[in-house]
Amino acid sequence: MKKVIRTHERIILYTLRKSKRAKHVRISVNCDGAVLVTQPMRVPFDRIEGIVAKKLGWIIGKIDFFKQFVSSRKRSLAEYQKCKKDALDLVQSRIEYFNSFYGFTIGRIAIRNQRTRWGSCSKKGNLNFNYRITQLTPGLIDYIVVHELCHLAELNHSKKFWRLVERTMPKHNELRQLLKQNSL
Repeated sequence: MKKVIRTHERIILYTLRKSKRAKHVRISVNCDGAVLVTQPMRVPFDRIEGIVAKKLGWIIGKIDFFKQFVSSRKRSLAEYQKCKKDALDLVQSRIEYFNSFYGFTIGRIAIRNQRTRWGSCSKKGNLNFNYRITQLTPGLIDYIVVHELCHLAELNHSKKFWRLVERTMPKHNELRQLLKQNSL
């Protein structure tokens, strides 16, 4: 059942859901800004209205908090769609160059909109790269490509893995430190 609560500045819609199992009134705000109020069967509606009115500041705060992420997510998605092809072209050319030294079998190459990683390698030999890789310097781009490429042979960070990286990236330690400074 849809309900409305009015303030001086806003009108807030919320969904009221009655529950036989609920013991307490519960108010939740989803990341899309939808407000849900769960009403235990034994609690009268006028008490629900009072609780919602009392928690109005918290509800508005949560709605505003989630709005900032929705708009930044939309911007990020549009930027990702725009840059994805350029990132794929760049990564494929660098993989082709460095794999001429290694000769690894590569599965699929994909560009992702990742929040915390520059790249990853799956057990199936698929390589994934963050679309923001195009915003890095050529040295850092090459380091990320070589790093993920070497994971095709060693799915860990053992001494053997770092020796593989060192074949084409003798200054990989310096580049790794620089990359940490440019973390996502």
